[in-house]
Amino acid sequence: MLAGSRAVYRALSRSQSSWIQANNVLVRPSVSGRSVCSQRLYIHFQPCKFSSSANVSHIRHFRTSAVYRNEVVTVKTPAFAESVSEGDVRWEKAVGDTVAEDEVVCEIETDKTSIQVPSPAAGVIEELLVPDGGRVEGGMPLFKLRKGAAAAATAASSPANVALTPPPPPPPPPQPSSPTLVTAVPSAAPQAAPTRPATPAPPPSPAPAAGGRGEQRVKINRMRLRIAQRLKEAQNTCAMLTTFNEVDMSNIQEMRRIHKEAFLKKHNIKLGFMSAFVKAAAHALTDQPAVNAVIDDSTKEIIYRDYVDVSVAVATPKGLVVPVIRNVETMNFIDIEKAINTLGEKARKNELAVEDMDGGTFTISNGGVFGSLFGTPIINPPQSAILGMHGIFERPVVINGKVEIRPMMYVALTYDHRLVDGREAVTFLRKIKAVVEDPRVLLLDM
Repeated sequence: MLAGSRAVYRALSRSQSSWIQANNVLVRPSVSGRSVCSQRLYIHFQPCKFSSSANVSHIRHFRTSAVYRNEVVTVKTPAFAESVSEGDVRWEKAVGDTVAEDEVVCEIETDKTSIQVPSPAAGVIEELLVPDGGRVEGGMPLFKLRKGAAAAATAASSPANVALTPPPPPPPPPQPSSPTLVTAVPSAAPQAAPTRPATPAPPPSPAPAAGGRGEQRVKINRMRLRIAQRLKEAQNTCAMLTTFNEVDMSNIQEMRRIHKEAFLKKHNIKLGFMSAFVKAAAHALTDQPAVNAVIDDSTKEIIYRDYVDVSVAVATPKGLVVPVIRNVETMNFIDIEKAINTLGEKARKNELAVEDMDGGTFTISNGGVFGSLFGTPIINPPQSAILGMHGIFERPVVINGKVEIRPMMYVALTYDHRLVDGREAVTFLRKIKAVVEDPRVLLLDM
């Protein structure tokens, strides 16, 4: 057998590869390198035995078909959208880590979303050019990647190379054990070197005492800072006022109970309540265009829209994001549910792009999924209104002079009183109540 792979690499380091003689075996390294970046080297050994009396007096040479190269590339920050100029880096990998192609190396947190930066090829992280939490702009160098290094490490441990290593000696036969007698080692066997006593592990740090008063400081991420800034701007700019109503969810629950199985079987998504409120909001916004409008403070003008783009608030671990469903006035329940499902999946996987959240003429926030009973939402500037949905709870209500138990939901509309009057706000909320309680209103266009 060959003494080791070092002799092979020494032979390959020359301009030409050679036959190698070791332990009466002629070994010819056969080289074939094939990959996108020509970085990976696969070595196959073809042993051929010869007689011990044979006199090998010459060396045959042949040219290799590939040369192993470790190319170092610099990966730059991807280009941002027009509304985003910079972001903060959060590293997922460290120097020396092995990465596969398209594996995420870091995330760039912007004001609106997080952008994942994948590795362009398999290799090893050579250097991080920006500290964790550092600020970057589009096109700035992020890190250096040594391409092919991971592939070489994989090739070194491949079965072809493992076969060159002499097999370990078989373990000694198990000695019979006795509860009180230890069998001595025969004198012919080599004695094991005495081992140093293991250093005792340091004692674990004591757990904090009950009722402790510890503190922990965590840097605020850019998304949370931007959310705080926009909400404060809304309070300082808008004349916010909130009006309330309650919705009887009996009919919409019954409709969902009857059709949810067929809906799921045909469209492979669940039929929820959000699509009813989104469609009802589009109907009410068309009827009350002032709620769908916005004030341009720079020109002192009111901008009325003939389209409805609804922002649906989605909670993520890093903060609240509001992806937009566009042209809702042209969509039916199925289209809305598909759009909500797609945006929700992208939000959970942190794949929302800035374009998915740009714009929006009206926002719906559903605090009911967390069990909220009542609350006043804050306007998402530069919009002029926001609808807050809350939890569904059974309550006694008066129906046709009789007290009945019905599933009820409180809804709240916060609006900018500079643009929207109380009459328009109350009418808008009643339109939503009417459509959700009886979706047939949409067919009558009432």
